[in-house]
Amino acid sequence: MTTLRQLRFLVALEETCSFSQAAGRCNVTQSTFSAGIRELEDALGVQVAERTRQNVSMTPLGTDLAARGRDILASVADLEDHAAREAGTGGALLRMGVIPTVGPFILPRALPLIRARLPGLKVSLREELTDSLVESLLAGRLDLVLMALPHPVPARVETRTLFEDSYHLATRLDHPLANAGSVEGEDLNGRRLLLLDRGHCLQRHALSAFPEALLSEDESFAATSLPTLAAMVEEGLGITLLPDLAIAAGAVTGQHLSLTALRGARPRQIVLAWRKSSARSETFEQIGASLTEARDTLFAEAHLPD
Repeated sequence: MTTLRQLRFLVALEETCSFSQAAGRCNVTQSTFSAGIRELEDALGVQVAERTRQNVSMTPLGTDLAARGRDILASVADLEDHAAREAGTGGALLRMGVIPTVGPFILPRALPLIRARLPGLKVSLREELTDSLVESLLAGRLDLVLMALPHPVPARVETRTLFEDSYHLATRLDHPLANAGSVEGEDLNGRRLLLLDRGHCLQRHALSAFPEALLSEDESFAATSLPTLAAMVEEGLGITLLPDLAIAAGAVTGQHLSLTALRGARPRQIVLAWRKSSARSETFEQIGASLTEARDTLFAEAHLPD
């Protein structure tokens, strides 16, 4: 009989294509993990992965079974959540994923508000890139994700828009565009921007802020965080677009930059995402209200327009 433990092993292997990494994710030894995969294959009578000394590749059937296993594990997580609520424990632990260009700037203000609204809730946070967070949400390893759109959202995922987050142009103080009242798309036409490493959704969002401006990436340098990106601008390595949320939260405080408002920029949408099958939508709505209140407070204190 196939067990939930074996399904967790299968999903971890499909996502990592590495027995050692998958074993680490499942908190077991590699020998225990390998034995679990062999037991699964024996129980099903099929091969789910091909192993060589150099790599691991999933068979087509193994990939299909992992997708089905991911659905099963997510359903089990929702079932356990529902049972906890009915038993009066309220699903006291919430596993929440956040992207690095949003979470660090809003959560310090939002968490006290969440505690006030939901005093019995314990929040476990994980910061990763969007694709990884959505994978974990679908697999039932996360209950809720704070992310930015546009980004592909699977049909099984519900999203709730919290607020829009636009941008300011960040330049050195001596840059020709510095200290202008505002900048429009035509002022940036054909310019190259310093951006975050590939994989950050903000990279795509910044390049699409002015679709008509033909913005491109300056591939000479790439940053791993927004404060690093701002520091690169301060050193004269180029220009970039910084999200208003990060600016309001003080991400560039103390750095000698010119921050110029952008007129007509297409903002990113900051949303909460959860599985449609989850029984905790009321809790998620309360968390969303706290995040929106935190954002409004930050913007008011930083004197940024809504």
